[in-house]
Amino acid sequence: MGIVDKSKKLINLFDKDLASRRKIEMKKSDILIVGGSAAGIVVGMTARQYYKDAKITLVRKEEQVCVPCAIPYIFGTLGSTDKDVIPDAILSKNGIELVVDEVQSIDRDKKTVATSRGETIGFDKLVLATGASPIVPPIPGIDLDNVFVVNKDIDYLNALLKSLNKVKDVVVIGGGFIGVEFADEFKKRGLNVSIVELLPHCLQLVFDEEFCIRAEKRLSEIGVNVMTNNRADRIVGDKKAEAVELSSGEKLKCDMVLLGIGVTPNTKLAKEAGLKIGEKRGIWVDPYMRTSDENIFAAGDCAEKTSFFTKKPSGLRLASIATWEARIAGANLSQLRKKQEGVIGVWSTIVRDLAMGGAGMTEKIAKDAGFDLFIGRATTVDKHPGGMPGAAEMNVKLIFEKKTERILGGEISGGSTTAEATNILAAFIKARSKVDEIVTFQMGTHPALTASPIVYPIVRAAEDAMTKL
Repeated sequence: MGIVDKSKKLINLFDKDLASRRKIEMKKSDILIVGGSAAGIVVGMTARQYYKDAKITLVRKEEQVCVPCAIPYIFGTLGSTDKDVIPDAILSKNGIELVVDEVQSIDRDKKTVATSRGETIGFDKLVLATGASPIVPPIPGIDLDNVFVVNKDIDYLNALLKSLNKVKDVVVIGGGFIGVEFADEFKKRGLNVSIVELLPHCLQLVFDEEFCIRAEKRLSEIGVNVMTNNRADRIVGDKKAEAVELSSGEKLKCDMVLLGIGVTPNTKLAKEAGLKIGEKRGIWVDPYMRTSDENIFAAGDCAEKTSFFTKKPSGLRLASIATWEARIAGANLSQLRKKQEGVIGVWSTIVRDLAMGGAGMTEKIAKDAGFDLFIGRATTVDKHPGGMPGAAEMNVKLIFEKKTERILGGEISGGSTTAEATNILAAFIKARSKVDEIVTFQMGTHPALTASPIVYPIVRAAEDAMTKL
């Protein structure tokens, strides 16, 4: 045997020994979580409550994780990405090991994942919390400089923040929550802002028309140019964005374009592992948040949703839903304890001082789903008497099904108490409360904190609805 052959033999023996030692030293966790935003964090925290001695590992690709719902506020109210970071201490305090790396593949047979840094991590139970990515439409000019999406990456957001220092005119494409909140924050910087929305109204997917009109009126009052029933056909410019051409033929001058038209679930890992994908392109899950592999769970924006009301697939994706799913998944990893009945959908937003919230079905969505409805409305002030500092008009709309007299949804606009009042509606919906049960709802009130018990708006709206029966 020659020197070359001997060398090859030694190298092969060394490689086998190294591979063997790597196999022995392979990282292993009882619970492995892929994804480090809201859902991933809450899965880990919940799992620690139920499984005290379990080894829990969370793998995420980001060095830092931001609070997703607060991203628009980086660019006005907060002024810095540093003020929108979820501290890693929340993981260490719960005994969760953090690995900053990217999972590239899942081997379901071996119950391992492979990472971009060449690591192999074994698991007993795996949770996919891979989130969603911004939709980027195939608009000509989409690749020009100063065209941004709402990316959760801190470095990307810092680049957007830096670019704003040289910007005067911004076009926001999309009039949903993200688009409206960004427009408001950009105005706080003194920028000229236009919103381009394809639908007849901003926020139309989550509010009925009268609430959408209130929001658009407030946007106009603060100087936002709202262009509804309009499509962005082209972004034009020499290297960087200079204007947006609309389907109406109008041309909006700009130095920057922000895309806020929704997200699509991150399911590449799941697809490549052969897991079932749902009708709305999320990872299919059962009521216990298990995927088509009983050892793999999914939660958050990557997971498929089912409507609480119709039991049909739902496209709702909210951080509040993600954490709700995460608590169910985290509790069920070793023993099935909790079951989800489908997403209700609870949300709120604010345009300067006008807060708006909704829970469940809008009137339009309920009618389109085939429900026969009756509606209750009430308007009052959210403190008592109305002369209390900070008092604001509160409008409540409640939607009931005639057949069962149960509440299907509600919408509220008003001041700072709006979001928590909306959460009350969500509790009624979850409990399948009937209209007369809401009329006799026992509330606590205080002059500086709530509406008057004499004209408590949720109760008054329910009383109004009863007159329609």
